[in-house]
Amino acid sequence: MLFQQEHAFFCPFCGELIDVLVDELSGPQSYYEDCSVCCSPILFIITENDAGEISIDTKRDDE
Repeated sequence: MLFQQEHAFFCPFCGELIDVLVDELSGPQSYYEDCSVCCSPILFIITENDAGEISIDTKRDDE
């Protein structure tokens, strides 16, 4: 079963607010997704703490 939750982020390249779907049941993961505005590759880093809360960090691919 997939559980995708929509999250809004500011693109670290162009600064536009974008919405992305994040699979919160897959546990810690990292992946690239292109910005829907400027097409730059954004690195998404998803972590989970001991309480099961999801944290999502976004970075430029050159950071």
